[in-house]
Amino acid sequence: MKRRREAEIVPSEISSAINELSLFAVNLKTGVAAVDDVRIQTSDCHVPTKPFLALCNLLIQVLDKIGPTMAVLRQDIHQNIQRLENFHDSDPKIYWDVVEILKKEVNEGKAKKGPNCSKAFVWLTRSLDFTLALLQLIVKDFGRNMEQAVEESYNITLKPWHGWISSAAYKVALKLVPDSKTLVKILKVKDEDDDTLKEDIQKLISLLMPVLDQNKDILKTYGLDMLKST
Repeated sequence: MKRRREAEIVPSEISSAINELSLFAVNLKTGVAAVDDVRIQTSDCHVPTKPFLALCNLLIQVLDKIGPTMAVLRQDIHQNIQRLENFHDSDPKIYWDVVEILKKEVNEGKAKKGPNCSKAFVWLTRSLDFTLALLQLIVKDFGRNMEQAVEESYNITLKPWHGWISSAAYKVALKLVPDSKTLVKILKVKDEDDDTLKEDIQKLISLLMPVLDQNKDILKTYGLDMLKST
């Protein structure tokens, strides 16, 4: 009985993302972060590495539920998470903050060369931006055409930074997205109604926006906001 009860209260990816972003919101307002369970005072813009990557991992879980149609985006996100995670683990006391990683690569002249953490942060931020744009369209109308919604979100967030190879891969994926009813079902927890899901998505949107705004400001500060792929 206990196992069954626990299974019934497993939070959805939306709820988990809200929890992660709520912690981000506190850090943004107070300038306090936790490193190895020790809270320290920070200044200005910071992106705690582990919570940020936890949020990105939730996006992968949603893509996994959608299925192989989002394989290109999923693989890209996974590789970028791994790159930042490995760098963080090399010295967690310094690289608890993504900004410290960016500073190091920029100062060493590596931020725009080859696969690196700076580019990983750029593309994770853009992937979350794509997710935000899609959620904003979905929450307005659960019955909208999903292929059009995904294409519109892609065009305003990822497409401007993609070269022809990446664009070609995404065009294939866009044709294979699930319909709106299937996606809404994926996002729901057991017995959740449409109104509750809409409230959760709206809350997620409101929490994600300031995080992405800060990330974009950081990328602009370090001259990384205009990077393109092949």
